Amino acid sequence: MTALVIGATGAVGKDLVGQLLKDDSFDRVDVFVRREVKVSSPKLVPHVVDFDHPETWSDLLTGDVLFSCLGTTIMAAGSQDAQWKVDYTYQYEAAKAARENGVLKYVLVSSIGASSKSKIFYSRMKGALEDAVKGLGFPGCFILQPPSLVRKGSDRFGEKAGVAALKAFNAIGIMRSWKPMPTEEVAAAMIRLAKSDKTGTNIITSQEILSV
Repeated sequence: MTALVIGATGAVGKDLVGQLLKDDSFDRVDVFVRREVKVSSPKLVPHVVDFDHPETWSDLLTGDVLFSCLGTTIMAAGSQDAQWKVDYTYQYEAAKAARENGVLKYVLVSSIGASSKSKIFYSRMKGALEDAVKGLGFPGCFILQPPSLVRKGSDRFGEKAGVAALKAFNAIGIMRSWKPMPTEEVAAAMIRLAKSDKTGTNIITSQEILSV
């Protein structure tokens, strides 16, 4: 199988690419990135692209499955419009191109609470993307909605504090569906779904990710 990955340099993306390179079911892994990657493997085919101009690279999105885990934070992006461009526009354009090129499976990392009707910007953005990609007609479409993620080596104070707080709540039986999840577990679930025989559009909630 040929895997296509956008968001390969993020926390989930790094784990995903590492696992794909070790998985004998995949003989080629194409990653679409903004800058050169440090990982090297005979199976890895990096494409350094300008996400603002999909017409220059969309024809390269050919393979068996597109894994989409691109994303940024409002702090890093600088504004809601800039975050929308990364989290929604770039991912939608890649999914659209992949489907037009005949890719049959699509695996997206969304977020718990995603809803296009949400009053919360982040949740509304994620929900809008979910609604948009559902309409592209992938024979196999898998949308994961993980809770807060535990990233190896994270130095984000707010993220670490949030994870610690959720773990404390979980310990006394509160907000268990929001239990923080290691990024490598999300990546492993993405691969299992891509290799499965399931078809149609599948929403995988935070409580289902580990059991797919």
